[in-house]
Amino acid sequence: MSYYTYPSELEILPLAIAPEATVSVPGSKSITNRALVLAALSSRGGSCTLTGALQSEDTEVMIDCLQRLGFGVVPEWDRATITVRENESDRIIPAESAELFVANSGTTIRFLTAILSLGIGSFRLDGVPRMRERPIQDLLDALQQIDGVNAHSEMGNGCPPVRIESTGLCGGHVRIRADVSSQFLSGLLMAAPFAAEPMQIAIAGRLVSVPYVEMTLRMLSDWGFSWNRTQVGYNVESILSRPPTSYFGRYIIEPDASAASYYWAAAAITGGSVEIGDLNSSSLQGDIRFVNLLEGMGCRVFWGELSTVVDGRNLHGIDVDMNDISDTVMTLAAVACFAGGPTTIRNVAHIRHKETDRIAAIATELRKLGAEVEEYLDGLKIAPRQLKGCAVETYNDHRMAMSLALIGLKVPGVIIKNPGCVAKTYPGFWQDFEKLRT
Repeated sequence: MSYYTYPSELEILPLAIAPEATVSVPGSKSITNRALVLAALSSRGGSCTLTGALQSEDTEVMIDCLQRLGFGVVPEWDRATITVRENESDRIIPAESAELFVANSGTTIRFLTAILSLGIGSFRLDGVPRMRERPIQDLLDALQQIDGVNAHSEMGNGCPPVRIESTGLCGGHVRIRADVSSQFLSGLLMAAPFAAEPMQIAIAGRLVSVPYVEMTLRMLSDWGFSWNRTQVGYNVESILSRPPTSYFGRYIIEPDASAASYYWAAAAITGGSVEIGDLNSSSLQGDIRFVNLLEGMGCRVFWGELSTVVDGRNLHGIDVDMNDISDTVMTLAAVACFAGGPTTIRNVAHIRHKETDRIAAIATELRKLGAEVEEYLDGLKIAPRQLKGCAVETYNDHRMAMSLALIGLKVPGVIIKNPGCVAKTYPGFWQDFEKLRT
């Protein structure tokens, strides 16, 4: 990112006093990238302006890919807005071919792989070396069930690079596994309304990160699409209608609840109080429920109409299933280091396939800092011990950097390596983090 500069290492100085702060966080990455896809696919009906949009590596990658596909996407970052202009082509996907670079953006490659089945032509998606290790075969298998779509991994290993050759999405019945990533299902759900015929999407096996699928469905409703669902256990059937005749002209993106989790966690760790504006219990984002975990550890939570406040208190450990809010696993792991007993995090095996193996990475770095950590296949157990400062690796993972910085609010000598990795979703994190000192 060109608008922030980062040192190679950053020392986090402990807070002299507990913070009493109000912090504004940028727009949600998950909502921004979904809104970009829906606005682009709907653009034959007219233009759409997204307000409160996030500028980050992941959203800029999505914008670049959509532009290469022929969509008129125009960001105005000084106003936090993105306009998707009317698509005057006779195709849902204007381009007939494209080479797309997705960096390490999971939402970009998974959403675009699904929606490119709507195109007529040949498309290739590739990313950084870590992206070439991230699985996508379950989505490819689902797309292969559709007549006229050929989707495959070039290396034959179920990972990118991915090539999509399509004569257009005809609709019908599709069965998909989503126990590695819910983004596979979300991508299909966003493509489905634009198929030639209605689609039925059934889930094979377990579904992870359910709140992100709920986010997708709520946004489809916002855009005017209808869907029906029956659910038995982890089996979900969704039937989506054809596109409406009208278009959705403006969409407001709410602040990022995953980003907010670091500031609420800071309140918990330091015994301070932090308020985040424009986020409350009606949020689209499942990660708003992170504050419930803090409440379970002893914090006080105040839900307002326009904000949410966390007051830190004496903390105790908890035993929690975090499958639904797994992006906050490492945040909770940092908080757990300051609790009065052990904390166990369960049912998050799928986060081993994120920007890094997040279970192994956070376990390794917390041990360096002095915590006692047991690593499981699907989670970890953290027993608080006397912590010591040291330099910690971030594995080029934005959530590792932001979570480990929380330790430094209480423990001197914590040094974050490669702090610039936050640019993936929150380029201004370090500047906002300093607001805890004011």
